[in-house]
Amino acid sequence: MSVRTILLWPDPRLSETAAPIDDINADVVALAGDLLKTMYKAEGRGLAAPQIGDLRRIFVMDAGWKDGTPEPIICINPVVLAASDQTGPAAEGCLSIPGVSADVIRPTEISAEWTSLEGEGHRVDLTGFEARCFQHE
Repeated sequence: MSVRTILLWPDPRLSETAAPIDDINADVVALAGDLLKTMYKAEGRGLAAPQIGDLRRIFVMDAGWKDGTPEPIICINPVVLAASDQTGPAAEGCLSIPGVSADVIRPTEISAEWTSLEGEGHRVDLTGFEARCFQHE
């Protein structure tokens, strides 16, 4: 695992559409490790592969690690399936735009799915900061 350089806005790669991952191989496992190591080093709570210049559809998040024990989630080919009508504002930052925070209005609850590194499908309902973090990434 390596700490990678985080791209800064307005790098054009940050506006590209990420490609789905069809095969979970050693390269994807290494990428996930690099994303986690880079996210924790930067003291973030989420990081997507395009932010380190890899245009594949994978992100990592750990919504609560700053408040306790790390519980990272690796999301391959993530999808928001549904979102609540109830929305709320909260300040959000982004590792690709350091030092900037803005109030963003997002749904407070979502249903999401992704594939894990082990190839297992996950479908969950997320609320609060976890829902916000998933949507941001």
